Amino acid sequence: MNHGNQGTTSLAGGTTDPVTVEQPAVRAPDDRYSGTGFDVALLLLRLILATTIGAHGLIKVFGFLGGPGLGSFAKVLHGYGFTRGIALLSWVTGLTEVGASVMLVLGLVTPLAAAGVLGVQLSVVWAKHSGGFFEGTGTGFEFELTLVVIALVLLLAGSGRLSLDARTPWGRSPLSFGLAGLLVAILASIVINVAF
Repeated sequence: MNHGNQGTTSLAGGTTDPVTVEQPAVRAPDDRYSGTGFDVALLLLRLILATTIGAHGLIKVFGFLGGPGLGSFAKVLHGYGFTRGIALLSWVTGLTEVGASVMLVLGLVTPLAAAGVLGVQLSVVWAKHSGGFFEGTGTGFEFELTLVVIALVLLLAGSGRLSLDARTPWGRSPLSFGLAGLLVAILASIVINVAF
């Protein structure tokens, strides 16, 4: 309880009993990042990224959803300028996307899942950057850049309370783990573009 000044002199010049003036307590502002809306927003980002990236992985590796499968994906990678170990790179890319998709849906080890998606998609952005931003004028990398940003948001903000990560150290303090994941994703992207 806060107390103001205590007065001992009346306006008429006599003395009076001390008067206590109470100041209203200052209320801390609400944390807008800890409410249900924020957690639902993170869940929606996880689900859209998982659905998109998971479908791409299943198409690339297993030919699901009418996709061409691993052989055709290897040709796509070759068209992007990758020349060595294309079969291995095809498997690594597809399995990373499928695995990350499952982890993102569950909100399980989200920093690792988001870093995996980020590393793969940064590699694609780098491989396609000379073709222009929009696909209509070249190969375009606007789609992959959108996935990069979503993965980066999840990497730095965490998976939220609607996830299996909620009570883990990386769920309670996502930024430090996210920055480590960001470093891993950047290094992985550099290795992919140099080694393959």
